[in-house]
Amino acid sequence: MIAIKNAKVFTMEETTGVLEIGTVVVEGDTICRVSAEQEIPEGARVIDGRGHMLFPGFIEPHCHMGITEEKKGREGDDCNECVDPLTPYLRAIDAINPMDAAFHDAVAAGITSAMIGPGSSNVVGGQFAFVKTHGRCMDEMIRLAPAAMKVAFGENPKMNYGMKDCSPYTRMAIAGMLRKELLCAGNYIKKYPNPPAQGEEESPEDEFRYGCYRDVFAKKIPLKVHAHRADDILTAIRIAEEFGLDITLDHCSEGHLIAEKIARSGFPAIVGPDLASRNKIEVKNMAFKTAGELEKAKVTVAVTTDHPVSLIQSLPLCCGLAVKEGLTPEGGLRALTISAAQICRMDHMVGSIREGKKADLVLFKGHPFETFSKVLFTMIDGEIVYRDAEMYL
Repeated sequence: MIAIKNAKVFTMEETTGVLEIGTVVVEGDTICRVSAEQEIPEGARVIDGRGHMLFPGFIEPHCHMGITEEKKGREGDDCNECVDPLTPYLRAIDAINPMDAAFHDAVAAGITSAMIGPGSSNVVGGQFAFVKTHGRCMDEMIRLAPAAMKVAFGENPKMNYGMKDCSPYTRMAIAGMLRKELLCAGNYIKKYPNPPAQGEEESPEDEFRYGCYRDVFAKKIPLKVHAHRADDILTAIRIAEEFGLDITLDHCSEGHLIAEKIARSGFPAIVGPDLASRNKIEVKNMAFKTAGELEKAKVTVAVTTDHPVSLIQSLPLCCGLAVKEGLTPEGGLRALTISAAQICRMDHMVGSIREGKKADLVLFKGHPFETFSKVLFTMIDGEIVYRDAEMYL
C-alpha cells in the first residue's frame, strides 16, 4: 500500500475538484482512497508530495509510438501498409515495439496511456489499441484492443494511391470506397451478428475481412477518422450519420472554421499535431486556437502529438500552447486526462483520480503547461515506473 500525502491533488472529477492538500492511497494497482484528510493507513509506504501537483496519468489519444520507431528508418516503420487501400484486419498490436525509446520519453513526461495504431495512407488502415506506456511485452500492456478502426480522408490516401494511378484518386473515390466497405460489412454483420463457428461460415475470407467491423457497428468502438480539412471533416460526419456509426475526428485542423457544425454532430475532436510544420496543403489553416474554439462550441476536445510528427513528450506543452491561444486552463488539463479518457472510452479505468480507478498518477514540480516544470514521479497501475533524481522514494 502506498499513501501520497501533502500534494495538491487535481482529481479531474467534478465532485471533488482540486484538493489543496490531499492524500491519495493506492492498494495494488487501484486507487482506494482520495481525501483531504491526512490520516495515513497503518503500514502504508508514505510519499510526501511536498505541496507539488498530483494529476491522473496523462493520455495520448492518437499516436504511432512504437509502430513508427525512432532512429530505425524504414526498418522500424510499420505504420502504413501502402499496397491496399482497405485493410481493416490489420492490428496495431502486431507491430508496436515497446522497446522504442519513445515509450520511456512518454513515461518521463507523465504519459501513462496511449492510443496507438496505423497511419493514414489507407482509406481503412486497421485497428488501434489503447495501451499502457510501461512494459516489455505488448500483450501485458494492452488495455483495449481493438479500441478503434482507423479510416482516413483527404490528401494522404489520395496521394498515396493516386500517384500509382489507382483508386482512390479523388476525394470522391475515398468517400465512395468507404461507403462500399461499410455497406458490405454491414450486410455481412446482419447475416452473421455473431462470429460463425469454424466451418459454418460461407466464406472464411469474408469473416476475416468484415468480422472485425462488428464492434464498430455495435458502437463499442468508433471509426477513428483522419481528417484535416473542413470539407473532409464534414464528409466523415455525413458518412457516420448515414451508417449510424460513432467517430472521433482526429487532427481536425480546420475544426475552428466549422465548430458549430461539429458540435451539432456530437462527435469529439482530437486536435493536433499543431507543434509541427504546415508541410501539407490541407494543414495550412492549422493553429493552436482550434481546441479553444471547439471547446467554446461545447465539443469534447483532446490534444494529440501524433508522435512522431511531434514528439510524444511534448504533449503537455501542446496543451499549454492551446491554452495560450484560447483553450481554458481547465479544458487544457481535461484534454490531457479525463476528456482524452472519455474519447478513448477508457474513463471507467483512467483519466481521473477516483476511488476504484487504476492508480496511474504523475507528480509535477510546477504546472505541466510551464516549460521549466518537471515530473517527479510517474506511477502506472500502482507501480512507480519513473522518478526524477530529486524525488527520494
